[in-house]
Amino acid sequence: MVGPTDSEVPPTMPIKILSAGVAACVADVITFPLDTAKVRLQIQGEGQISTAIRYKGVLGTIITLAKTEGPVKLYSGLPAGLQRQISFASLRIGLYDTVQELFATGKESSLGSKISAGLTTGGVAVFIGQPTEVVKVRLQAQSHLHGPKPRYTGTYNAYRIIATTEGLTGLWKGTTPNLARNVIINCTELVTYDLMKETLVKNQLLADDVPCHMVSAVIAGFCTTLLSSPVDVVKTRFVNSTPGQYPSVPNCAMTMLTKEGPSAFFKGLLPSFLRLGSWNVIMFVCFEQLKRELMKSRQTVDCAT
Repeated sequence: MVGPTDSEVPPTMPIKILSAGVAACVADVITFPLDTAKVRLQIQGEGQISTAIRYKGVLGTIITLAKTEGPVKLYSGLPAGLQRQISFASLRIGLYDTVQELFATGKESSLGSKISAGLTTGGVAVFIGQPTEVVKVRLQAQSHLHGPKPRYTGTYNAYRIIATTEGLTGLWKGTTPNLARNVIINCTELVTYDLMKETLVKNQLLADDVPCHMVSAVIAGFCTTLLSSPVDVVKTRFVNSTPGQYPSVPNCAMTMLTKEGPSAFFKGLLPSFLRLGSWNVIMFVCFEQLKRELMKSRQTVDCAT
């Protein structure tokens, strides 16, 4: 990320982690219906779920869900989603600058150090936050109207049932595709945002403020969605699958390819972009502002003492 001006003190690592976690939670609450719509579109056409209500488009999916299962269903899995952001986004985003400095060979960070930082923070965050991802996806995917009887009654019920019926490893199901997905997402999202922001500020096209953060976030969201869609769909299908449905991640991908064709890997692309694009804008704008305000508050306290 572009450094602060001379009059500003660089934010500390704890402030970056706290700001990232809070900003990600705010973004998740606002965009969660889009994420639920994305999951429903991604699993459509799979097994028993193929006999259920057909979803058409982002808005159509949201309206259908609200009408048939109630508006609250759009936020099914939100507690797990917020737990995920606290354990996942706070690390992958909050530690990015610090890890990037470790990889940098000189005063200026290179593209290689940015990518290395994205790979490292994304990989560590996936292993820590995977159980929350599994529970979130399963709660978003289950329907009370069609197909098998809903497996879980709530967030903590889902954690307990998965752990008792599938073992503790069940909570880390889909780690491989999720790792691949988040390595792509973290590198593309953070590196693209970093590079765009740096370019806009250095060429004096925009000041290092909200408009610059918004433009950088939208471009980062588009690039990330396009590159991560295939592994995102496979991850969703595999994580949501019942035990034994797919023997492995490659089997899940091949089953999708042979039964539904290559287009299956881009199911839910529009809601993915709408969700990730809007999530990026909200998160990065909140993240940047929170860092500044928290540092100002800290300086004020330091001066007072």
